Amino acid sequence: MAGHILVYGIGALSLSRRSCRVVSELAAAGGGGGGRWQVLEQVDKELSQGNDRAALNLVKDFQAKSGGLRCFGAARQIPQRLYTLDELKLNGIETTSLLSPVDSTLGSIERSIQAAAVAGGIAAWNVFDLSPQQIFYLSLGLLFLWTLDAVSFNGGISFLVLDTLGHSISQKYHNRVAQHEAGHFLIAYLLGILPKGYSLTSLDALKKEGSLNVQAGTAFVDFEFLEEVSKGKVSATTLNRFSCIALAGVATEYILYGTAEGGLSDINTLDNLLKSLGFTQKKADGQVRWAILNTVLILRRHEKARANLAEAMSEGLSVGSCLDIIEKTIDVADL
Repeated sequence: MAGHILVYGIGALSLSRRSCRVVSELAAAGGGGGGRWQVLEQVDKELSQGNDRAALNLVKDFQAKSGGLRCFGAARQIPQRLYTLDELKLNGIETTSLLSPVDSTLGSIERSIQAAAVAGGIAAWNVFDLSPQQIFYLSLGLLFLWTLDAVSFNGGISFLVLDTLGHSISQKYHNRVAQHEAGHFLIAYLLGILPKGYSLTSLDALKKEGSLNVQAGTAFVDFEFLEEVSKGKVSATTLNRFSCIALAGVATEYILYGTAEGGLSDINTLDNLLKSLGFTQKKADGQVRWAILNTVLILRRHEKARANLAEAMSEGLSVGSCLDIIEKTIDVADL
């Protein structure tokens, strides 16, 4: 939804001797769901301690083991070439409905709050017999608080209130957010990017991150991506992964509801990245069209996994538990 964080800067972390030993021992355990769950529990532990490299190495080392994490990075993808809008339409994709999200739910709540504030102000004026000067100073104080939130917290307080109300009074809004983030999570894992954590509400994000500038979203183990960005040269493979992950949320909403409400910041993030890499508009359009088609086809193929994942995320299950659900749901023949 609006304001989702796709990539958290987490920096490079070194593997300790203990972490290396754990990777080897757990990978050697292998063999079946029990061994997989043991590895995933350790993945959760490493992620909770900020040992992202160790967590990623656990997943990679367990990929090829019997009963291992066979879905990680195993998604079947379409050839990369310049796809036309007509080709996307033949696959049931209208880009205008997918790439122009408007959050009507929160917009409606915001308008209701504004109307209630005006009505409350008029009532207070009549009840307390406020003078025009008092009304002026009260309005000035509210304007100051709104400006402070916009400048210091990038609108974080306002969005926290709206998002909390949205989840409280609209089950449809809550379901959209869960499905949106499940799309990000699933596509990332299937393309070989390990999810690090997620938040479905701004309040949950505030509790976890302690900052109003961080909103609901999915975070990833992204040090490899950040290392490439710092060098000013992003590989085609990395860019393709990032493009698909960025568009996975709006693609999920489009598949389920016919249009996207959240994810404008995801689209802007991808657009800014392509511009920073010197892409022409034509080249950027080609990259986005390929990513949209590739992502939508993967999500359609693994609809059940996405639905089960969204339910697990709504229940607040750990990253390891979510990965286990993906592995249990997807048949290897469908990859």
